[in-house]
Amino acid sequence: MVNRKISHRPTICYRPIQPSDLEVLERLHADIFPIRYEEEFFQNVVHARDIVSWAAVDRSRPNGHSDELIGFVTARIVLAKETEIGDLLIYDPLKPDQTLVYILTLGVVETYRNLGIARSLIRQVIKYASSIPTCHAVYLHVISYNIPAIHLYKKMSFKCIRRLQGFYLINDQHYDSFLFVYYVNGGCSPCSPLFHDALISSCHVDCLIFYLELLVAAVSYMTSSLKTVAARLRKNEEEICAGTSMPGG
Repeated sequence: MVNRKISHRPTICYRPIQPSDLEVLERLHADIFPIRYEEEFFQNVVHARDIVSWAAVDRSRPNGHSDELIGFVTARIVLAKETEIGDLLIYDPLKPDQTLVYILTLGVVETYRNLGIARSLIRQVIKYASSIPTCHAVYLHVISYNIPAIHLYKKMSFKCIRRLQGFYLINDQHYDSFLFVYYVNGGCSPCSPLFHDALISSCHVDCLIFYLELLVAAVSYMTSSLKTVAARLRKNEEEICAGTSMPGG
């Protein structure tokens, strides 16, 4: 397929996806992705049912196409403890409402690629996630052969934290997936140098007091044990000395 470019200077704007975008949204997903999405997914997107989304449009397009989608991103808020990367994040386990934002789909019409549109759409998601105090990361999957997307995420400071074998099944063939994460609001990986600071800042005072009391109890127990051992050693030493001493003549 010839990669045709637009012949005019685009004026790209971003807005939420709306019900009138349904037909174009379905067509773009079919054109861009090798995976088929159910009608329910598209209905949830255009009606904002548990899915947040942004559309990219070119206001300079003629013939009534100035509000037609030329790019999109869809995402969902999920509970951190219920995700596959819950073990790869530092968050307060005593707060059950800790969340993440998962990017579901991201795409740009071929003629509008390499103009920074995908990057801007991702920034919309990051900005949104950062505005949620309980959110600690944005994450997504990318198929292993999508090299341009992998380069984009790395340039945007996403961290590749896991490779999932056979994650995608396309035309009866399995493909691996890379899992990328972008941390927000102090979120970090257990392997990060920020682990210690994040752990301390996320703990409740009661939790810290509990561990301090546990430490004091452990030290007290060890001190008591050492005193007992020392007393036994002194007693044994006295018995040995008494048994080996000669009576006076």
